[in-house]
Amino acid sequence: MIKRYSRKELTDIWSEENKYKIWLDVEIAAAQAMEKLGQIPKGVSSVVRKKAKINVKRIHQIEGQVKHDVIAFLTSVTERAGIKARYLHQGMTSSDVLDTSFNIQLVQSGKIILKDLDQTLKVLKKQARKYKFTPCMGRSHGIHAEPITFGLKLASFYEEFKRNRKRLVYAIDEVSTCAISGAVGTFANINPNVEKHVAKKLNLKVEPISTQVIPRDRHAFYFSVLGIIAGSIERVATEIRHLQRTEVYELQEYFSKNQKGSSAMPHKKNPILSENLTGLARMVRSTVVPALENIALWHERDISHSSVERNIGPDANITIDFALVRLTNILDNMIVYPKKMLENLNLTKGLIFSQELMLELTKTGLTREKSYKKVQSYAKKCFAENLDLFYVIQSDKYIMSKISPKKLKLIFDYSKHFRNVNLIYKRVFK
Repeated sequence: MIKRYSRKELTDIWSEENKYKIWLDVEIAAAQAMEKLGQIPKGVSSVVRKKAKINVKRIHQIEGQVKHDVIAFLTSVTERAGIKARYLHQGMTSSDVLDTSFNIQLVQSGKIILKDLDQTLKVLKKQARKYKFTPCMGRSHGIHAEPITFGLKLASFYEEFKRNRKRLVYAIDEVSTCAISGAVGTFANINPNVEKHVAKKLNLKVEPISTQVIPRDRHAFYFSVLGIIAGSIERVATEIRHLQRTEVYELQEYFSKNQKGSSAMPHKKNPILSENLTGLARMVRSTVVPALENIALWHERDISHSSVERNIGPDANITIDFALVRLTNILDNMIVYPKKMLENLNLTKGLIFSQELMLELTKTGLTREKSYKKVQSYAKKCFAENLDLFYVIQSDKYIMSKISPKKLKLIFDYSKHFRNVNLIYKRVFK
């Protein structure tokens, strides 16, 4: 992933230095178990731990000759640690190291992303409470529908990100497995207790059954969850972009003192951060299909998944981390315009209360169909002539004979729409 959309905490996880460090941890843990089982001489693991140093440049040099990354790594370790290092990797296959290490990188990334989600949830909760009863327009198909509160919008996002957090916890658990089972997963040349020891040492679970590789449905689920989180990010970003449009302008992204909008038009303040998040979300979601396609490998293993994971592993995790941090900052610093929200509520001059009026007419003896038709005809008239529905209705003798002036005022009052806000909040913010 490019530096522009990366944070050091995540890029460090996906650095070659960290990858090879994890490889070494796996090999040392396996060697410890083999020593206890009497399969290799005692002291191998301690010597390797003391003497082995990760030299990325040297590993690349060796790989250029042998054309195998794990062999190059082991050769480099042996050069530094000495002859005892030749006992490393006994009975193991490359995938034992690669898959276990890849899973550790996913777990490391996932835990940071969980922290990101916690911060997003914290800000959403704060803003939802602040704007709990701030009236704004609810829209369906982009058209004014009925009143809601801005807080309810934010509460909806909060609940969605709560679900995302639960999914990610489960996805991390899914990939927290270790396989040290040999060439085709049968433990033919390695004791299963080695796997058990490595798993315990590295805070993983034993993979119940593997081939040469850990089953990729686990990884597909993890990347799918990242894709869903990306979708949630875009949902919020899209809302902000729409609400910042000139015609709406109910909120805007924070615009710093020396910030520039358009290079050509000095008056513009563009929702660039939210637009950026929309693009980043697309990038994360693009990793989901390749991850799903990695599930179906040939027989006990091929390497078609390898090139995919070398790309999507760092890209998806680094990008979603960056996007969540950016989203949190946007939400925390956004500028909300309650007066404009109220102005937009009144833009259609009472038409947003059409459903309540229709339902009240059904109580007077009119069928729902006739009530709908009657209200719709008045709505069309108001649209066409820029009239206020409340006053137009007052000219209808039939309606006014059935609905008292006091009742009519209640129909055209916002309070009914907000009477269950507390109930909804209790459901969300438990």
